[in-house]
Amino acid sequence: MKFSLDIAYARQLDQQDELASFRQRFVVSAPGLIYLDGNSLGRLPVAARERLETVINHEWGDRLIRSWNEAWFTLPEQVGGKIARLLGAESDEIIVADSTSVNLFKLALSAMYAQPDRYKIVTDNLNFPSDLYILQGVCKAANGRFHDGRSPYIQIVPSADGIHGPTDALAEAIDENTALVSLSHTAFKSGYTYDMAAINELAHRAGAITLWDLSHSAGSVPVDLNGANADLAVGCTYKYLNGGPGAPAFLYVRRDWQEKLNNPISGWMGQRNLFDFGLDYKPASGLRRFLTGTPPVLSLAAIESGVDLLLEAGMDRLREKSARQSDYLIQLWQELLAPVGFRLNSPRNLEQRGSHISLGHSAGWQINQALIQEMNVLPDFRKPDNIRLGIAPLYTTFEDVWTAVNRLHAIVVQKRYENYSLASSHIT
Repeated sequence: MKFSLDIAYARQLDQQDELASFRQRFVVSAPGLIYLDGNSLGRLPVAARERLETVINHEWGDRLIRSWNEAWFTLPEQVGGKIARLLGAESDEIIVADSTSVNLFKLALSAMYAQPDRYKIVTDNLNFPSDLYILQGVCKAANGRFHDGRSPYIQIVPSADGIHGPTDALAEAIDENTALVSLSHTAFKSGYTYDMAAINELAHRAGAITLWDLSHSAGSVPVDLNGANADLAVGCTYKYLNGGPGAPAFLYVRRDWQEKLNNPISGWMGQRNLFDFGLDYKPASGLRRFLTGTPPVLSLAAIESGVDLLLEAGMDRLREKSARQSDYLIQLWQELLAPVGFRLNSPRNLEQRGSHISLGHSAGWQINQALIQEMNVLPDFRKPDNIRLGIAPLYTTFEDVWTAVNRLHAIVVQKRYENYSLASSHIT
């Protein structure tokens, strides 16, 4: 089928989409809204609303405390085991707990403690800033733990263009002093996606541990944690996994690391025998040792429905549709948006690209406001000039992509963005 700028072409692509029926299994209460922010907050699955009604009315309302034994206590493993199937891990290697930041802290600090002769953390400047804040805290917490008295520090390797990961420079930075290599698998601004296996090999050759943030990868790009020989990973569930706002995150610890690492935030849920109420902490075996506090049951239960939809669709089919939609978006950009000043701030190479496309423009923030306020299109914005268009293949249509691009074009050609302030809001 030959590419065309006409909307009829987009509609033809939608008619041929074998995943099109999945959109009906999400709450789409505003049918005119073009939602391209699933890379920040996924839509609500219909089944999740029904599941929460059961948890609230029956499990909490009727069964009360009995539900801990009947349904709740094993939820972290149950949901984690399903996420593991999406990410190429064994069911006993992923568990749901806490937030991405807390999980990152737990795993990074445990990795540093496990290597008292190494004191350097290597990352890049494409990493999510919150991850860097956590790693800074890890360095402070680990200070004084090293055999030669040296202080741990972070080496931030810069990207040459702000889009692509600096793989060659990382190879130079990773050395015999490196304890941990911690990166976002898919970069939050550009959508650049690392070759996980290649980075793991670089790190392991130097004797370092790898820790991946999968927040912009889980549920959007194929991940094979075991096949890539990854050591540790974390990720959120409220983006492409459609787990709901503030849903708890997950952590991955490869099976052979589980008994070698200790949770630095030791708490009741990670205790070997919870109801012995012993005064000394003794970590549980396996992955439960990385739990800390009581799981948030309502939020945890809501995650499962979104994960089930992804498993039903299959990651290969999801990636194939995402690839076609992002390629289509780039073609539209080249024909319609590049001539009016938009830059492509994501990799052109599909193998290096996740499931969101970033477009830059000198008036990016004003254009973003006009897109939301006048055009009924919801993207998100990342400074300095990135308008991120997230493609969630379970519910994003080709017509959504066509409409968003044409409305972006209209905003610039008609200079509608000039009506909006340069002042930024709290949430972008």
